Amino acid sequence: MAALNPDKAQMVSAEEALPGRSDRAFEVPGTHAVLNTPLEPPFPDGIEVAYFALGCFWGAERLYWGMDGVYTTAVGYQNGITPNPTYEEVCSGRTGHAESVLVAFDPDRVSYADLLKVFFEEHDPTQGMRQGNDVGTQYRSGIYFANDTQKAIAEMARDAYDADLRAAGKEPITTEIESAGPFYYAEDHHQQYLHKVPNGYCGLAGTGVSCRIPSATS
Repeated sequence: MAALNPDKAQMVSAEEALPGRSDRAFEVPGTHAVLNTPLEPPFPDGIEVAYFALGCFWGAERLYWGMDGVYTTAVGYQNGITPNPTYEEVCSGRTGHAESVLVAFDPDRVSYADLLKVFFEEHDPTQGMRQGNDVGTQYRSGIYFANDTQKAIAEMARDAYDADLRAAGKEPITTEIESAGPFYYAEDHHQQYLHKVPNGYCGLAGTGVSCRIPSATS
């Protein structure tokens, strides 16, 4: 069993991180349990990919797979240190990864700005290394951009929403916006978990403040 980081809300250093492994430690299903589309690339021409971390990835993934224009979704571990981690290792606080959702989408049917609106409204992006009762670096709020256009849109959306949150008396946004590092797929039973376990745990809750995406990003 992976030893716990004594303070799971403190990012582990590279020196203290678990070593990981060169290959995936488990099998990942080939198709999405709801959409019946591939979980892993290559995806069809014209499909773009976005990555979001907004707390427990079970509920986060469900937010996206039902959106019109979303081709497929998957949950995994991203922007950490340990290569090819397991869920147990991520939960130890010693890999540095966030629980992340891959969203493959058709930009002709749903915009990146639309995905960001769901991201900001459906969790609380002000909580730092936690989301509700889920505490630890794996539950941090993050947007991991795949290109410069996504970065620009995400930063504009964050700044606009931060202003609206402050005007509503909320705390400032803690969402990290970083270049997308390797996305390590999570284990089979985590993929589309709330489809497989409809009454399963979902700890996401928004702030109640609507997200105003600047018109220049639509």
